[in-house]
Amino acid sequence: MSLETLLRECRFAVRSLRRDAGFSLFAVAIAALGIGACVTVFGVVNALILKPLPFAEPDRLVWIANHDMAGLSGQTTQVGHMLDLRDRTQTLEAVAGYFAFYGVGDTLLGDGEPERLSGVPVSRNFFDVLGVPMQIGRGFTDEESRWNGPRAVILAHGLWARRFESDPAIIGRRLTLNGEPYTVVGVLPASFDFATVFAPGGHFDLYFPFPLSDETNRWGNTMAMVGRLKPGVDVAAAASEVRAIGTQLTAERSDRNSFEGVVTPLAQKVSGGVRPAVWVLAGAVGLVMLIVCANLAGLLLARSASRQKELAIRTALGAGRGRLLVQSLAEGLLLSGAGAVAGVGVAVLGTRIVARLDAVSIPLLRDVSTDGRALGFAVLLAIVTGVVFGLAPAVQARGAALIASLKDASRGSTEGRSRLRARHALVVAEVAFACVLLVGAGLLTRSLLRVFDVNMGFQPERAVTTRVDPVEGFQTREALNTYVDEVLRRVRDTPGISAAGLTDALPLGRNRSWGARARGVVYERGQSPSAYVRVVSDGYVTAMGIPIVAGRDFTASDTPDHEPVMLVNETMARALWPGDDAVGQYVLGSCSDSARRVIGVVGDVRHLALERDSGNEMYIPVRQCPDMSSVDLVVRSTLPPSAVADSLRAALEPMGLSLPGGDFRTLQEIVDRSVSSRRFLVLLLGGFAAFALVLASLGIYGLISYSVHQRLHEMGVRLALGAPAGTVRRQVLGQTLRLAAVGVALGAGVSWVAVRSVSGLLFGISPRDPATFAGMAVVLTIVALIAGYLPARRASRVDPMMALRAE
Repeated sequence: MSLETLLRECRFAVRSLRRDAGFSLFAVAIAALGIGACVTVFGVVNALILKPLPFAEPDRLVWIANHDMAGLSGQTTQVGHMLDLRDRTQTLEAVAGYFAFYGVGDTLLGDGEPERLSGVPVSRNFFDVLGVPMQIGRGFTDEESRWNGPRAVILAHGLWARRFESDPAIIGRRLTLNGEPYTVVGVLPASFDFATVFAPGGHFDLYFPFPLSDETNRWGNTMAMVGRLKPGVDVAAAASEVRAIGTQLTAERSDRNSFEGVVTPLAQKVSGGVRPAVWVLAGAVGLVMLIVCANLAGLLLARSASRQKELAIRTALGAGRGRLLVQSLAEGLLLSGAGAVAGVGVAVLGTRIVARLDAVSIPLLRDVSTDGRALGFAVLLAIVTGVVFGLAPAVQARGAALIASLKDASRGSTEGRSRLRARHALVVAEVAFACVLLVGAGLLTRSLLRVFDVNMGFQPERAVTTRVDPVEGFQTREALNTYVDEVLRRVRDTPGISAAGLTDALPLGRNRSWGARARGVVYERGQSPSAYVRVVSDGYVTAMGIPIVAGRDFTASDTPDHEPVMLVNETMARALWPGDDAVGQYVLGSCSDSARRVIGVVGDVRHLALERDSGNEMYIPVRQCPDMSSVDLVVRSTLPPSAVADSLRAALEPMGLSLPGGDFRTLQEIVDRSVSSRRFLVLLLGGFAAFALVLASLGIYGLISYSVHQRLHEMGVRLALGAPAGTVRRQVLGQTLRLAAVGVALGAGVSWVAVRSVSGLLFGISPRDPATFAGMAVVLTIVALIAGYLPARRASRVDPMMALRAE
């Protein structure tokens, strides 16, 4: 076929679609929504899985965990082990790290209002190992990275642009942070975002040098390590070597914690946990596109049925099947192309919304965008979609049937039945695909509800928290205790506050574990139990709504001058003293070398995640333990959160504490953030399922309407011969239910196999949950009945004489 002929057919297709403007706009809208959803999800898949990490040669970067990926104490390593690994390794070019228990709020004083910032202490070579150059300035020096070395700071690009208007003269300038002067030595580029890679959902403004010294080694497992492989070395070789070095170090250094050394690619550590969910989304959006294609193919089949005589005339005038095929494909490609253009607009909006979801703790989410790769995917999708649904009417167009239509002899012909069977197949496919999406969305929704139903161990209702780190750090234990006393006194004197307490770590956030040995029990090396530790003040468990099962809570008299005490949770009490009363027992290895007496047992709290059991937990009174790296205030009040914030701000202002509005959070917000990734998946999959349900209902409605129109004469005869209108309605609805039943049966069978892909994302529910499958069948049946009712009602009200005269 010549180019001139091809262009002529394209022009004809444009004119034809312009004549059917309503049909064209409807088809373009469906294609736009489908393609827009696909490209948006492709942007997520691209950012989280396909694109390399935003570092130099990211395939050579590895994550070096201690022994597991559960808590920070399991992922992190002592400074001494890190230094020894750096000296002994032959497979790693360099090893760097950051202080994993960051989180101390840094108050910036000086020009303008005081501002609470977040900083991360990093090793001197951290940015060099990642391959992140400075925008301006330099990295940290050896001298700045020593214990009590010169105070230096590197600024994040966002802080530099927002607070200092991108002033290049910032290098060498001194900033007052927490009452101490720090010299700005560098500014990071805008492309580097620590939070999106290492701490999803967070935000960081400052980077400090972390000293790798004997002093920091005594802090225990604190360093999160990354390494860069030497050229030509694979991850397996490095993993084997690091594990061997870990075994050696554990045997040689009995004065340190154990170190196993688990090496994985950094990309796997960053996005490995969300990859199953992302692939589920990709599969869901693929099903949506299949439904879109089926729906559009059904629309084109219906349209081609009304153009039988037009096509027959073209055939009679010499147009071959090839010309008809080209015209059909041209119409399909024009519709899908227009849909792709509009869909890209939808995707741009969608990816921007996704990238700004700060409340969702998913790594690399801020990198989601509609880039060149996404645009190429949209073009490919438009071509495939246009070809798929453009071929349907062309395949159905047979020359003999077209000629027969010129003689008005096509009713009841084989062509009509063939076309109807094709549309039946498309509708059944739509229902089956919608069934699979509904089952997946139903399972994940029920799983999310089960997560919220678990006993969290605390009461988030009517509780508000905020950071109350002092402007200056604590130099002595006495200074810390004075600060604690003053904060609690002022807060508890505030009207409307029923309980208040302090903690160094809120649930569902940071965590750490210490050794916790029952006094008098001998444990084998490596078998000594440990527990997640919280340094808290008196009143904390009451403010959190944590029940006291036995014994008593801390009091203000639990000071260094009195006996060292602690609280344990029920799990730890059963683990260390099975069958015995834990109150009055003693624990070693908690904040000091002396034993601590258990004065109370509290309920288990799900500190790590709502889906995970609590494990061993112990609480140390803040007045007896100076190791409090951050201070969170928790208050319980009947006042609205905004009123609580205003009251606390006024109460603590005389202490020099500036409490920005963004620092106040309800405990419910913390709970919601902890399940944000699960909710994100449920919302997207639920949206796709709802879209699929709408498309399936449109497909059923269109098919039944077409079927009623084709059988108008037959129905007129039946009504003229006395058939009740109800019988006609039941016949039409019966056809609707038969199609829906076939689609549901096929979809249920596919879902029964496909649910394995989401089993790892479920909590507290079987992937083949009968209630979910039954609910899916009921929903689809109701939707089918609604979609078929209007055509059935129209068929039962047809005037027999008008139907007969129309023939």
